[in-house]
Amino acid sequence: MICVGLTGGIGSGKSTVASYFTALGIPVYDSDSRARELMQNDPKLREEITRLMGKKAYNILGLDRRWVANRVFSNPDLLKALNDLVHPAVRRDFDQWSALQQAPYVLQEAAILMENGAYRHLDHIILVIAPEKMRIARVIKRDQITAAQVQERIRNQWTDAEKIPLADFVIENTDLEHTREQVGVIHRKLLELSGTPPESFC
Repeated sequence: MICVGLTGGIGSGKSTVASYFTALGIPVYDSDSRARELMQNDPKLREEITRLMGKKAYNILGLDRRWVANRVFSNPDLLKALNDLVHPAVRRDFDQWSALQQAPYVLQEAAILMENGAYRHLDHIILVIAPEKMRIARVIKRDQITAAQVQERIRNQWTDAEKIPLADFVIENTDLEHTREQVGVIHRKLLELSGTPPESFC
């Protein structure tokens, strides 16, 4: 089975792209949601995060995501240290998940696939890009935060210019119909790479 990374900066629309692949019958592993679940429920990871960030990282309801986010997004060193704990756990979880799938290829959707080096463990990479102004507007609407907060998060990720040379496929997500067409082209190419005739895959 071919394992394909799907990534893009905050607000690029990678989740929209992922939904188009899902509609084509391709299994998609959502790294961000799985990371949150592992941070919440994996005892070893909880212990490591508490040791790194202190007892305030968790409250009676579990992981205090807002408190953690406010700390790490203004502290690149702390963000890296947290990622160094979470990403190996996510990689192990993805490997276990992908072994159970039955499809010509699977997607691992992740925001910082390149920044954390996880792209090296995948067969191909799809990068979703969009103009920064559009990305900022999308995130403001989605998360109800300020433009300055979005820009701070963008600064903690690589630029598209840094990512593009590492990508096998680039999707420009500015018009949904065109995005869907690009997904179709890449889907057919990945089926070809997997040795699966497009007409035989449902």
